[in-house]
Amino acid sequence: MSDKPSVLFVCVHNAGRSQMAAAYLAHLSGGRVEVLSAGSAPAGSVNPAVVEAMLEEGIDISAETPKVLTTEAVEISDVVITMGCGDVCPVFPGKRYEDWVLEDPAGQGVEAVRPIRDEIRRRIEELIAEIAPVA
Repeated sequence: MSDKPSVLFVCVHNAGRSQMAAAYLAHLSGGRVEVLSAGSAPAGSVNPAVVEAMLEEGIDISAETPKVLTTEAVEISDVVITMGCGDVCPVFPGKRYEDWVLEDPAGQGVEAVRPIRDEIRRRIEELIAEIAPVA
C-alpha cells in the first residue's frame, strides 16, 4: 500500500454493499484513499441491480468481481468496515473497525437498492471527511 489511508469493506458475498461502498470511496476520494473490498463467501458476480443503481450515479462497477477475504487484506488496511452481516474478521491492534448495519440488496430490484446506495454514499462522505479531508 502507500502513505494514503486504506479501507477494507467486507460483506458475506462481496456482491452488493461492499462493492457500492468501495466504488463510492474510490470515486469520491479522488484517489486519496486506498480501497479494498472482499467477502467471506464471495458470489460469482456483482448483483446486477447494484450495478444498475451505481450506473445511475455515473459509476460503472460492471467489471468488478467478488473477492475472497484474506487475513492480509485486513492486516494492510487502516479501517475495516463490515456491512452488517456478522462477518468475523481477523483483529489486529491499531486498526479501526466499524460495522455498518445496512439492508442486504441480494435478490432485490434497483428500486430497493437505491435507498441502500444512498445511505452508503452518505456514510462514505462522512468517512472521507474523517480520514482523508481535502487539504
